[in-house]
Amino acid sequence: MTEARPALPEDELFRAEIVAWLDAHLCGDYEAVRHRGGPGDEEADPVLRRRWEQELARGGWTCVGWPKAEGGRGLSIAQQVIFHEEYARAGGPGRMGHIGETLLGPSLIAWGTPEQKARFLPGIRAGTEFWCQGYSEPNAGSDLANVQTRCWQEADGSWRVQGQKIWTSLAHESDWIFVVARCVPGSKGSKGLAFLLLPLRQPGISIRPIRQMAGGNEFNEVFFDGAVAEAGHIVGAPGEGWKIAMGLLEFERGLSTLGQQMHFLHEFELVLDAMRRSGRTHDAQLRQRVAQAWCGLRAMRYNALRVLADRADAGLRREALIYKHYWSNWHRELGKLAMDVLGPEADVVSDDPLIRRLQQLFFFSRADTIYAGTNEIQLNLIAERGLGLPREPRPAAA
Repeated sequence: MTEARPALPEDELFRAEIVAWLDAHLCGDYEAVRHRGGPGDEEADPVLRRRWEQELARGGWTCVGWPKAEGGRGLSIAQQVIFHEEYARAGGPGRMGHIGETLLGPSLIAWGTPEQKARFLPGIRAGTEFWCQGYSEPNAGSDLANVQTRCWQEADGSWRVQGQKIWTSLAHESDWIFVVARCVPGSKGSKGLAFLLLPLRQPGISIRPIRQMAGGNEFNEVFFDGAVAEAGHIVGAPGEGWKIAMGLLEFERGLSTLGQQMHFLHEFELVLDAMRRSGRTHDAQLRQRVAQAWCGLRAMRYNALRVLADRADAGLRREALIYKHYWSNWHRELGKLAMDVLGPEADVVSDDPLIRRLQQLFFFSRADTIYAGTNEIQLNLIAERGLGLPREPRPAAA
């Protein structure tokens, strides 16, 4: 298979530009966070990674796909692909500003008021304000529309929020949270929701870390007890929260997936390093599984390029619908392969950096088929939206 189109001379010049910038700036203190801060490793030196966000901003490397009118670089799809690939190839650390830059920012550009854009976009671009996502709830899980967190408007126009969100990535390191809450009493499912922007440092919000089996706690529970969102900090009209929330999730399946695949490639190479170090490169079964992992990684790349070839319709195409199910199962299998390559060494917590990284890969990848939509939910989406099959029977509403 071939790339979406042959590389143009200006694309190659751009590739050289980003490679040179990363060579010149991802060094010194920042060497410590090369290839750090990705999934399962998000707690790696958040202070230094915040500084790195501001270093990127000074170089003009944040929000590269945003329109120039909104302070971005307005890069073409091809150039954004190049940026994400070269950033990951150089070992660029996991982005502390990822949620603000790739989820909230584009949503505000699409649906926010001029005042909201003026207030929030500059902090995202500069790497000085960080966001987390308040979607999942204890009794909702992948059923995003089963929102129990509620909100109501006060006489001064402000909004009060009562309820709980869970599995909130990096809430303890964030400044703001966007929350889907039920604004119409008695409404069900996707009806009657609001999309609110709240500062996390206020009396009505408490954050409780969730300790994971690998030792980290990048996930959190967030409790709202009369927390306040200003009158102007609702995106869209009351009742339009579902539309905004779904539009935001379309951005989540966007160009950053190419960077994710480069991170996967790095992990794949770590597995190969462990295989060579253990002297098991002639094990026929392991070699076959390594070959299958490599083929799967390439299939992911070409499917992503196929989706991006028609970016305007990316959220509706069947090629986009299969992505989450595919990568999460591939990544989980890579984690199992890593443990089998290590053999008995995998069973004991190790101080060896290579072994520890592969153990973290294994532990975290066990959750890949659960978060951001379980395998079962993803298969329903593929069947119903992609293939047009009848909807799975749902229980009658109470």
